[in-house]
Amino acid sequence: MAAIAVENVSKRYDTLTALDRVDLVVEDGEIFGFLGPNGAGKSTMINIFLDFVRPDDGRVEIFGHDCQTEGKLARERTGVLPEGYDVYDRLTGRQHVEFAIDSKDAHEEPMALLERVGIRDAADRRAGGYSKGMAQRLILAMALAGDPDLLVLDEPTTGLDPNGAREIRNIIRRENERGATVFFSSHILEQVEAVCDRVGILNEGELVAIDTIEGLRQSVGGGTKLLITVDAVPDQGETIRDIEAIDGVETAWLGEDGDRIEVTCSNEAKIDVLVALQEGGIDVENFRTEEASLEDMFAEYTGGRA
Repeated sequence: MAAIAVENVSKRYDTLTALDRVDLVVEDGEIFGFLGPNGAGKSTMINIFLDFVRPDDGRVEIFGHDCQTEGKLARERTGVLPEGYDVYDRLTGRQHVEFAIDSKDAHEEPMALLERVGIRDAADRRAGGYSKGMAQRLILAMALAGDPDLLVLDEPTTGLDPNGAREIRNIIRRENERGATVFFSSHILEQVEAVCDRVGILNEGELVAIDTIEGLRQSVGGGTKLLITVDAVPDQGETIRDIEAIDGVETAWLGEDGDRIEVTCSNEAKIDVLVALQEGGIDVENFRTEEASLEDMFAEYTGGRA
């Protein structure tokens, strides 16, 4: 059974279409990254999971339970780290976790949950004195109460320093290893690329791509970026057009200094690009290849939107 099944979901606010006929399946046991520019519809989708928002069309199931007609059953197996959360300044970390355990009718020891997220030593400090990273881990500890089968994490590393973000990634991996499915919504591409098995890209309410990172690379220029250092480019516009006309080339552009050409292309097209430059009278001083990053793929699928 799929952990999350989204079928033909649409949501409109007056004239704005937040989600447009989205179909999505998140398999049990995977870490799934949900990407999209600001305003793409990511938060609307998560709010539908939690029954904070009702879709105009379609349906969403979590472990076979309809999120709108069986919302309580769907949420029983779900832990959530929301974006824009607040802690209670006067309550300790332990009291926060005790509240989460009681509300879920769970049976864990609060200190064990705080240990899992690495803030056991701060259990009896008031949460108002926690750093951003500690507060993030406290809310995650609350989400882990009851050992949920699904974790829905909305921007879990936003605002954290590199060490804090790495700790959150490590926690996500450990929870996945115990069997939890993770739905990880983020605009920080490096975080998604570091932990996710598959990625879905949402743009203007439409799911424009869904695949493994490697699968997305293969669909964007065969997964190769060719970086070429040249002496000079006499006719820049014509040179770029000539390169883009080569079979296997997706995109080509000239660096700001005019001495570097970047080409996204298939592996087979690399030599053709270099030969075309030489035949055009352009001296190639150096070149190297690298895999297209998730950022490159994100820009390709979203038209470069931030």
